[in-house]
Amino acid sequence: MAFFDMPLAELQVYRPDLPEPPRFDRFWQTMLGDARQHELGADFELYDANLKLVDVFDVTFSGYGGQRVKGWYIRPAGVNDALPCVVEYIGYGGGRGFPHDWLVWANAGYATFVMDTRGQGSSWRRGDTPDLPDGANPFFPGFMTQGIKDPETYYYTRVYVDAVRAVEAVLTRDDVDPKRIAVTGGSQGGGLTIAAAGLHEGIDVAMPDVPFLCHFRRAVGLTDANPYQEIVHYLRVHQDQDALVFNVLDHFDGMNFAARMKCDCLFSTSLMDDICPPSTVFAAYNHVSTNKDIRVYRFNMHEGGGSRHLLAKLQYLNERWG
Repeated sequence: MAFFDMPLAELQVYRPDLPEPPRFDRFWQTMLGDARQHELGADFELYDANLKLVDVFDVTFSGYGGQRVKGWYIRPAGVNDALPCVVEYIGYGGGRGFPHDWLVWANAGYATFVMDTRGQGSSWRRGDTPDLPDGANPFFPGFMTQGIKDPETYYYTRVYVDAVRAVEAVLTRDDVDPKRIAVTGGSQGGGLTIAAAGLHEGIDVAMPDVPFLCHFRRAVGLTDANPYQEIVHYLRVHQDQDALVFNVLDHFDGMNFAARMKCDCLFSTSLMDDICPPSTVFAAYNHVSTNKDIRVYRFNMHEGGGSRHLLAKLQYLNERWG
């Protein structure tokens, strides 16, 4: 993929107007308030993962609508101190997989919590959380137009609420330092990172990698790649729903959540990324008003900085948390 988006100098100042719908904050307060009417019921069951240097817990907690969501909680074995915790969200189509997929943060001396993504986990890593009450098993994408005619029924309402409730589940642990919570993830996980950080004030650090779910109105006309093209295919059939669809998507745009983030952050983007184009990432990043940094990988695509950027995140947290 050649360079197809704005030059870097333009990206660094690209700050489109926020696509904020009326009563945006009230909508999310209502959705989270409804979820909090249900007992969180965070259940951490010790799990034998055949790993000797970490303790693993199979987690279930109540997300949107009180529906049960799975996760993994992993921490260094034999450590009783209250540790910083990294909450990780997963890329599009993937699920929580197995505990041995998630050992980096525990090896750095931190606890980690991995949230399974409801309905996903049948594309490139298995998941265990159905999208209830209507869906049954985790299934193959796409998800981008499910319930898209109303923000209350849109798929990502459920997932964004789950992402916040995952942070709340972590905060029930006595062995987690509540003042040192980070959220992170790549692609869809990066979009969920921004949303969670915009909706929960107890987060210390956000590290979204090549984030998805940002600047929908530009993304769908800029890239031919999925998942954004799912929206295009829908509108190709439902031509009369253009305004309705984008008005709904505005409730989920990462720009709006980035403007509400109160934590410090480290973003990443790639200039050849045709799945989450760099202008959509900078559109969110440039609305962050806290201490922030962004790592730009000039010749990379959607893999971003890969292992090099993971090292950058480790260094970032180690410098911040000691």
